[in-house]
Amino acid sequence: MSEPATDPANPPMESPPMSSHDISSGDVIAIDVAPLASRIATPQPPRVIAIANQKGGVGKTTTAINLGTALAAVGEEVLIIDLDPQGNASTGLGIDRRNRRYSTYDVLIGEAMLRDAIVQTAVPRLSIAPSTLDLSGLELEVSQARDRAFRMRTALGPLNAGRPGTTDFTYVLVDCPPSLNLLTVNAMAAANAILVPLQCEFFALEGLSQLLKTVEQVKSTLNPQLTIHGIVLTMHDARNNLSNQVVADVRQNSGEKVYDTIIPRNVRVSEAPSYGKPVLVYDLKCVGSEAYLRLATEIIQREKELLAGSAHPDGEPGPDQQSGAA
Repeated sequence: MSEPATDPANPPMESPPMSSHDISSGDVIAIDVAPLASRIATPQPPRVIAIANQKGGVGKTTTAINLGTALAAVGEEVLIIDLDPQGNASTGLGIDRRNRRYSTYDVLIGEAMLRDAIVQTAVPRLSIAPSTLDLSGLELEVSQARDRAFRMRTALGPLNAGRPGTTDFTYVLVDCPPSLNLLTVNAMAAANAILVPLQCEFFALEGLSQLLKTVEQVKSTLNPQLTIHGIVLTMHDARNNLSNQVVADVRQNSGEKVYDTIIPRNVRVSEAPSYGKPVLVYDLKCVGSEAYLRLATEIIQREKELLAGSAHPDGEPGPDQQSGAA
């Protein structure tokens, strides 16, 4: 007795049936396609935070390295972009100059894609686009270009393109140079928000007022969505009356924009870069490491509040935005 003929349009199923009841071919298509569509959702752009202060020695690079490490430690995919020609963020994360095949200079002059410059660090989920001294001549090279202030924004555009084998970053931290030059303007034009490290010293408020004016100028001319994410007080010495007075003055002047977390002056934080390590890797249990972990948690919480406010119906700012507007 011959076996029944097999219908080519309906070959026998080797795997168990998807359901215990009969389903039509139209139902099969609906069930199979929906999960696939959910798996290929459009990649979301990362949140870009520029770490900026035109005053040197306030802890910008230290904050970029250790905040990036802390965010990675809590599960975020983080990219640090080193826009300082001194390249201290790159060195502080153990990236040898010989391993910097492409740098942020190559990216900004258009000779390399940002993805080409990214180097994985020893910290899981933390990558960096390193810089070189060539970056110091960028302003002269592109000064006549019409898009000179938007080079970084253009480079960040295809970052989370969803290509196979690449990481989609959730945060990009841009370490700015200690000046309000074209590199810093590029970072501000590309950023969602500015994080301002402020040393607990006498001239702190004077430098802050100048930076805030620059932010307002960039907001009015280049990036209307730019906001001050927050001000983080660094190098605080609780034994020093001046440090405590600066904390009080900054909180009085800037209110809710100042993070609750204060980064203390700590020897282990100062030692870590000489070993090419973030302080969280060098000494996880020191007070500096604990402070940066608290700061990362606070930033993520503030991000949730900002996103909730921006998603308020009818385009109206939410209560968090109204109370915390700069």
